[in-house]
Amino acid sequence: MSVFPATEVLVTADIWRTEPDAEAVIHRAIEAAAEIADADVADAELAIMLTDDVGIRTLNANWRKIDKPTNVLSFPALQPEGDGSDDDAPRMLGDIAIAYETTRREADEERKPFDHHLSHLAVHGFLHLIGYDHENDADADDMENLEREILKRLGIPDPYADRID
Repeated sequence: MSVFPATEVLVTADIWRTEPDAEAVIHRAIEAAAEIADADVADAELAIMLTDDVGIRTLNANWRKIDKPTNVLSFPALQPEGDGSDDDAPRMLGDIAIAYETTRREADEERKPFDHHLSHLAVHGFLHLIGYDHENDADADDMENLEREILKRLGIPDPYADRID
């Protein structure tokens, strides 16, 4: 039995072919996040869609009523009521969508390696699926501190180090 969730990466935009290691980067980030985060994700599943700005703009407009592209969106799955002991189906954590052009632009603007930024976005999306958010300052601090810890395990520098609050 794995302690990691089964992670399926779906490439829906051809532009991701310019990043042949993207799927491996995502799997590594999700495994590190699952290992460090305090959540029961064994025998659970999630899907990550690698899309483009057009695709994520559509999702953002349809689900959040914000008509512009963004870097990452998370869609936690509704959990069935009951203990699930009668069901052999895996527990769904939800879906994550990551847009190539926005991710590339942000990495370039922040002078970060693309794989570092992609790892951060995958970790960020995963934490949303397991219940973390940044709706208030305290929750944002908790989530960012956990992101820092996970990314440090991956050898990735603090993504918030240069931020001016």
